[in-house]
Amino acid sequence: MLLEFLDFQRAVLLRKGHGLTHAQLAVRLGPSTLTIGRLIRHMTFVEDHWFQTVLIGRQREPWASAPWDDDPDWEMTTADGMTFPALAGDFTAACDWSRATIADHHDLDLVALGARVDRPVTLRWLLIHMIEEYARHCGHADLLREAIDGRTGD
Repeated sequence: MLLEFLDFQRAVLLRKGHGLTHAQLAVRLGPSTLTIGRLIRHMTFVEDHWFQTVLIGRQREPWASAPWDDDPDWEMTTADGMTFPALAGDFTAACDWSRATIADHHDLDLVALGARVDRPVTLRWLLIHMIEEYARHCGHADLLREAIDGRTGD
């Protein structure tokens, strides 16, 4: 059930960007720097961060060598020059890596290897956290998409 909810949220986020032009992917509202393109790129990083770096202790590129000190929002700002097919391709690949990692480490009580917090992080906690993170960002994307072309809903 957790995996189904997570996959549903992943699909919603990707649908929010489907069919948008490069300019529409970069639309901002008010003072916020969020765009649909940036949200997709951010969640591509988040997938790799939690399921690769935190869960199994493996860093993947481009995140491992990203210039975080120069640009703490690098995963988002790099989205500005990307098309939807490029964003969607990277996002889908990250989700596929996450699914494969979960399949290999499917025990919900498994404690993450790379967790840097004051308490253990289990796969169960991680899946619930990811559903929450997607739900929040899908709400942001829904507002952005409505402002772009009036489309709402999942």
